[in-house]
Amino acid sequence: MQQPEAGDKSRSLPSPCPPQASLTDVSFYTRRCITDDLSWSLVTVPPLTELCLQHIAHNFENNPILNDLLPEHQKKVVEKLSTSLPLSVTANRVSHEEYWKRCCMERWQVCDVSNYGDSWKRMFFERHLENILKFFIPNTTDPDQVLDLIPLCQDYVRKLEINQFLPPLQVDPKEEGHDLSDAEDEAEMGEVYKHHYNLKELITSLPHLEELHLIYDVKSCGMNFEWNLFNFTELDCSNLASAVRMCRNLKVFKLTRSKVDDEKIKLLARSLQNHPRLLELDLSHNLIRDHGAQAIGKLISHSKLETLNLCNNQICHLGAQALAQGLAESSTLTSLNLRLNFVEDKGGEAIGRALLTNTSLKCLHLGSNNLSEPTAAVFSQVLAQNTSLTSINFSCNHLGLDGGKQLLAGLANNKTLTELDLRHAEVEQETDFRIHEIVWANREAVRLASLQHPSTEPSE
Repeated sequence: MQQPEAGDKSRSLPSPCPPQASLTDVSFYTRRCITDDLSWSLVTVPPLTELCLQHIAHNFENNPILNDLLPEHQKKVVEKLSTSLPLSVTANRVSHEEYWKRCCMERWQVCDVSNYGDSWKRMFFERHLENILKFFIPNTTDPDQVLDLIPLCQDYVRKLEINQFLPPLQVDPKEEGHDLSDAEDEAEMGEVYKHHYNLKELITSLPHLEELHLIYDVKSCGMNFEWNLFNFTELDCSNLASAVRMCRNLKVFKLTRSKVDDEKIKLLARSLQNHPRLLELDLSHNLIRDHGAQAIGKLISHSKLETLNLCNNQICHLGAQALAQGLAESSTLTSLNLRLNFVEDKGGEAIGRALLTNTSLKCLHLGSNNLSEPTAAVFSQVLAQNTSLTSINFSCNHLGLDGGKQLLAGLANNKTLTELDLRHAEVEQETDFRIHEIVWANREAVRLASLQHPSTEPSE
């Protein structure tokens, strides 16, 4: 073998492959690459599809192509959408409930979706619209805040509960440069500043609205309290009457704690007569007197009302007699609440006589109406003949010992009454106990009958 020359250094270099390394040892030739991100791995590199979906979600406001995606891809995009996107972008494009649930949970602390037909989207739009209306200041707030929202929310709003209406900001006439010549001009200007937001255009644009709960009140006015903040003006009433008359799907209408008097209820009652779908009317805690009750009596006989609440008004016996006449002619009313009025015995007797012919009423509340033994005598006949009443409340009256005994006598053969409230009605304790026994037995009989023959009526 030829030996290398002394000056040839290249021939004296060691072999690139150590004797112990095999030519098939791949790990020896692999280069190591150390990245700045220690968590980086080929496994964590997102697929191209995922990158595309992230891009769509990030640019959704400018290019909302959600409906062009596959269902599984739509769900992933919706999970990444921001809840701060404009409603003009999401309202009619995003129907996924999980997105609207996030919108609700991030905005309100208490979210009971069962009050909104288990629909998070409905909850969001109803509460969002309610918040705008509660803080709307006429002549100050931009009306487009409401008008622009109508085409976005009209398919989802079923119920509105507005417990506050703010009046316009009253401007000092001197600052505006007006010269009020007399007190009449000043009074006229003061009246203008009392009117609230006109609901007519909004309500008539909500085709699915079924429930409307209104309170013309101001919450948390603090040291700025003024009586005119709580006025429900004639113009407010006129606008509202026109609105509810045109809201043909309205089933429940509540106007409470709003100082509604006789003149205003007459206007509202005329608008609600022959309403095709109205079933419940709540006018509790207002200022309705006998003339207003007469208008409501006509409404009872010319509508399909099932529930009427007139609690805490100022109705006396003439108004109660008018209501009794409407009750006698009604075939749909099932619940009447007259608690905290002043119907007295003349009114109580009239209602009792109406129930001798009425076969629809099931629940009657006459608590705190200064009733006494004559009313109990008439209702003794009612309990002996009427087979539709299931609940009567006579609490906080003056029926007395004889009144209680007459009610007991009327219950002798009654099998339908399951509740008779005689608390603080001055009825003898033993009589009250015996009445309770009969009512409890009726209730148990009804319960057992319902177990043996469960209702088979189809649900709506």
